[in-house]
Amino acid sequence: MRWLTLYARSRRVPASLAVLLVSAVAVPVLAQDTAGDPRLPLLVLATGAMAASVGLGGQDLALDRTAAIRWAPRRAAHVLLAAAAVGAVLAAGDPATTEFAVRDAAGLLGLAALGAALAGAQYAWTLPFTWLVLTLFAPPATSTPARIATWLLQPPGTPTATWTAAALTLTGTTAYALTGPRR
Repeated sequence: MRWLTLYARSRRVPASLAVLLVSAVAVPVLAQDTAGDPRLPLLVLATGAMAASVGLGGQDLALDRTAAIRWAPRRAAHVLLAAAAVGAVLAAGDPATTEFAVRDAAGLLGLAALGAALAGAQYAWTLPFTWLVLTLFAPPATSTPARIATWLLQPPGTPTATWTAAALTLTGTTAYALTGPRR
């Protein structure tokens, strides 16, 4: 169990969880009279994904790469557990948003993992943030490409949004698990 504690501390898991919990409490308190607006849960999910993204790389990447353990399963588990934690915090507050929370949390963490693989852990937050901004400022989706671009705000059960999130989760998690964070 000691290795798990050391791993969690080296990946800044306690700080990420604190940011996630604070955002889950603060966003609804600061936003007034916005019941039913999917942008609020999306802000909590995106904040959680961006907070978790800082833990996608250790303090010393060279040291991580010399370890005599298989990193791919640990990296994949890290991304999937982070997505589960982010989604669970939102779903615990409102069970009606469970499908939305699971889909968006998985997709956003897949984007963060892809960002870590492409740009390094310190910039892993940029892909979820960029897609969040694109989604919040895009006009209403009327075509399939627009639905793909705004998958974060699509209602639960929308096939385009579900497949987009699944593709991002699979691509990001696989890229990060196999290559690790970029130096």
